[in-house]
Amino acid sequence: MKKTTLRSQELSCPSCVAKIEKALGAVDGVELAKVHFNTGRIEIEHDGTRASVDDLVKAVRSAGYEARPTPF
Repeated sequence: MKKTTLRSQELSCPSCVAKIEKALGAVDGVELAKVHFNTGRIEIEHDGTRASVDDLVKAVRSAGYEARPTPF
């Protein structure tokens, strides 16, 4: 299992959290997606062979938000 952290500066309401978590949960290989509303931090546990970082960023974008990988 691989852990990836993304960050989004666009979270303006709690429903943003639900939309992003739902979009990430639909990605094949994602086991857990946790969005921290106050910090914009998105923590994802996933199978790195089935779900790449690009796939995760695309899923967040498909929910209507920008995201970028962070080193921690």
